[in-house]
Amino acid sequence: QVHLAYSGEGEAQAGGSLRFSCEASLYTYSTYYMGWFRQSPGKEREGVASISVGGVRTLYAVSVKGRFTISQDNAKNTLYLQMNTLKPEDTAMYYCAAGPVGVKMVAASFGYWGQGTQVTVPS
Repeated sequence: QVHLAYSGEGEAQAGGSLRFSCEASLYTYSTYYMGWFRQSPGKEREGVASISVGGVRTLYAVSVKGRFTISQDNAKNTLYLQMNTLKPEDTAMYYCAAGPVGVKMVAASFGYWGQGTQVTVPS
């Protein structure tokens, strides 16, 4: 029910930028908490950013705060993740996800997932 797409290439140099988008139904945006997650081999899937219903509040992982921005366009049923000042440690598989309103930004709380896409930032 959640579809993931991205603009541009999935690889960028350190200091560069990428933008990802995630299409979802109106039902999803009106009833679910939306977020972006990422996972590297051998590591736990971690929350990157999330946005409340209506976009009133946003939450970011400490590692990306000030560099990444989550936003949504309800008219287009689309969620975005703008990633600036990329670092090698941002290299991971990224996922768009939806979960019940009121849950924590942890993977176990999100039941709907996009297919994921690779981001690579060389050292």
